[in-house]
Amino acid sequence: MTTVSKTIDIKASLSNVFTYFARPEHIADQFEERVGMTVVPMDVKAGMGVGTTFRVIGDFDGKRLEWDCETTEFIQEERIAAKMIKGPFKKWNIVTEFKSVGDKLTRLTMTVNYEMPFGPLGGIINKIKFAKTAEKGMETALYKVRGLLEGNGSIPVYITLDAYRKLLAEKEKMHNAPVSTVLTRILEKYSQIETVNN
Repeated sequence: MTTVSKTIDIKASLSNVFTYFARPEHIADQFEERVGMTVVPMDVKAGMGVGTTFRVIGDFDGKRLEWDCETTEFIQEERIAAKMIKGPFKKWNIVTEFKSVGDKLTRLTMTVNYEMPFGPLGGIINKIKFAKTAEKGMETALYKVRGLLEGNGSIPVYITLDAYRKLLAEKEKMHNAPVSTVLTRILEKYSQIETVNN
């Protein structure tokens, strides 16, 4: 089993950081474009909690991988965990832990544990390529999340489930464009309507 873990401090309230990570598809937006990461909710349980299933799709060093996950823990403002229920790995799980370490300062730790397929050959491939790619990708994604959450506050961390479902429908119409792109397009349309009405 390989473990990749990263910790980062984010200058944002615990509530905002937790709310952002409670939506797994937000995380996909933070990976480098070449990874082409997409996270698609499949069966959403109350508040994106335990039992919610989602599909992860991405290109890792030229290899397209796809796997289905289920949320196994959802402790408000403390911990979110999910495990692979179908996919290419022997095992795969992720835990994201949240801790307030000051006024508007949150410590976030993300840990992925996985076991590659293909026995000893998979272990060699993992050591040579996949583990480094996974670690670098996680680190880059967390820095991007920190930048967004510490930025101008434009992230939709307080959005109703109904509004979020409408956002996901628009995302699908736009061929699974990143959530940030979809929101920008919606806001541009709204701005045009406001201009016409005034």
